[in-house]
Amino acid sequence: MNLETRYREACERADAARGRFQTTQQEAKARVSPARLKQDVTDKVNDAVLNGVAQAAAKAHQRPIAVGAAATAFGLFLARRPLTALFRKLYVRFQDTQTDNSENDDG
Repeated sequence: MNLETRYREACERADAARGRFQTTQQEAKARVSPARLKQDVTDKVNDAVLNGVAQAAAKAHQRPIAVGAAATAFGLFLARRPLTALFRKLYVRFQDTQTDNSENDDG
């Protein structure tokens, strides 16, 4: 092999390497574009939510009483202020032993 042939082969290898580099660069640029990242995040969130719902449904079928108790506890937690007001009124009514206090103002 003479020097000119080796030089041409080296130029061809360099051109091929440059082409691979540019292709890889374009792929990487497309991969980190904001629209692509947003779509990836949206897909992962949707998959996570769907998997969570499926697992919750499977657990609910395995332990329906425990799920019912947890739902009841959560409902009571959400209704704690109205329940507290009700029990406070009942407590005052039971503690107030004076019968001359009427419930309403008409005597």
